[in-house]
Amino acid sequence: MLTSIGRLTLLALLASLTLTGCGSVAKLLRPHAGNVTAEPAAVTTMSPPAVVDTPAPPASTDRAAGPDTGPVPAAEEGTSAPGNSPAALAEQLTEARLEPEDYDPWERFNQRTFAFNRGVDRYVVKPAAKAYDVIVPEPWQAMISRAFENLRWPVRFVNNLLQQKWGGAGRELARFLINTTAGVAGFWDPARDYWDIEPGPADFGQTLGKWGVKPGPYLVLPLLPPMTVRDGVGLGVDGATNPMTYFVAPFFWDGFGLKAGDTVNDRAMNIDLYQGFEESVVDMYSAVRNAYLRKREQRIKE
Repeated sequence: MLTSIGRLTLLALLASLTLTGCGSVAKLLRPHAGNVTAEPAAVTTMSPPAVVDTPAPPASTDRAAGPDTGPVPAAEEGTSAPGNSPAALAEQLTEARLEPEDYDPWERFNQRTFAFNRGVDRYVVKPAAKAYDVIVPEPWQAMISRAFENLRWPVRFVNNLLQQKWGGAGRELARFLINTTAGVAGFWDPARDYWDIEPGPADFGQTLGKWGVKPGPYLVLPLLPPMTVRDGVGLGVDGATNPMTYFVAPFFWDGFGLKAGDTVNDRAMNIDLYQGFEESVVDMYSAVRNAYLRKREQRIKE
């Protein structure tokens, strides 16, 4: 009997241990039972709030300021900087540095000479041009101007050749032949009016510039147009090339009368233009200097 009772007790003990073990494994497999219910809650509480609760930022913000590219500058987005911004001021200063400066070391002398020339123009040339404008009709003034221009063709022809502008030299030769014959000594311009042959302006100062000679200081001399040292040398060479110096000038008080007549005729044709320029410009000296130097730079680049 004792042996049977002992066996039954042993079997009951083993059965209780087996069911207890199965219950513990069952609790591990069932998340809603027993202590396992608290464990998922703890895991949920410790989850990152940015992932679960906080909504993600807009996608466009992430792309514009990503960790690899960084913020996109305004210039790359196609927008321009305000006019008073440092970037705009820097651009203006850069453009100002690119603008060539006028080399004028003799400015004090030049200004005095310029004032003298303006006085001569105001009190001598301008009154003479006004009287001339009353006496000589405007069509005649244009004819005289064309005749003077036709006589100066060798200067343009030679300098076109020196600059290897063969087309310009050919046009000057053709214009001289046509205008001297059909245009009656150049008083008319049938080469332009009927054959569309335009002149090819060229002078020795321009030729020196084409050859690489620097312009040198700006210079104003009495009774002469503004120039640079390089253009002053060119002016002397062009005077030696001009046939009026040798053939026409002796009949006009050794050339002075011819030059004076050309100057007065040109001044009479541009009275209104000169008047408007003088009234619209505050600093006449700087305006004339800047206009002349820019024009010469452009002429050499042509």
